[in-house]
Amino acid sequence: MATLKDFSVEEKLSAVLYLQKIDSKIDEIKTLKGELPMEVKDLEDEKEGLLTRLRNIDAEIASINSFIDAKNNAKKESLALIKKYEKQQDNVKNSREFEAINKEMEMQELEVRLSEKHVKDANFDLKDRMNARLKTEEKINDVEESLRLKRIELEKISADTEKEEKILYEKSLAAREKVDPRLLTAYTRIRASYRNGLSVVPVLRDSCGGCFNVIPPQRQSEIRMHKKIIVCEHCGRVLVDTELNEKVQIGL
Repeated sequence: MATLKDFSVEEKLSAVLYLQKIDSKIDEIKTLKGELPMEVKDLEDEKEGLLTRLRNIDAEIASINSFIDAKNNAKKESLALIKKYEKQQDNVKNSREFEAINKEMEMQELEVRLSEKHVKDANFDLKDRMNARLKTEEKINDVEESLRLKRIELEKISADTEKEEKILYEKSLAAREKVDPRLLTAYTRIRASYRNGLSVVPVLRDSCGGCFNVIPPQRQSEIRMHKKIIVCEHCGRVLVDTELNEKVQIGL
């Protein structure tokens, strides 16, 4: 039984090209999903942030209401004291007592006005917080609707591609076992270097199928001969001829 070292250059190129086509198909599926997984995660994070904001607003509303209740109670206490002092005025024995009671009444009247001002200001704040709460709830509803639609879209794409993706991942693992170890190392390194994941590319219209730089005719001839593995001098990708590229198909 032949080992990987016994394989010809053409067989080695075919093996790594086969792997590239499988991995590229997997990349296509990921592209089909696009940014949906990230968009779903962003919307989930945004919703959680809005819910936290809503909880904070509710805490502020509760605090303002408690403040208003306290000031209303303080006003009632001041009014009760004023009535008490009014009755005491009827029983004063001298002007000194009258002045003292009168001063206490003025103080309580000031407390009443101050409490009323605090309540009025707090009600303005409460109105602002209630408006902020309403807007936050509306925003949460919008985000939840967007999240619902994005999840449906992602689930549909995942359902449509799940079986194919599973088969391709299995094929990719099996294909890696058949690639020359040194070539596989280079393939993995180059693939990680480019966003499109292309490590093995055909010569298309006299140019590298990865970086599109022109490949000299002599170089193209060497590529077609399959005597050695040739890489693009510009981008480092492994180059294969069009005929081999069309010959190697992954099938499903």
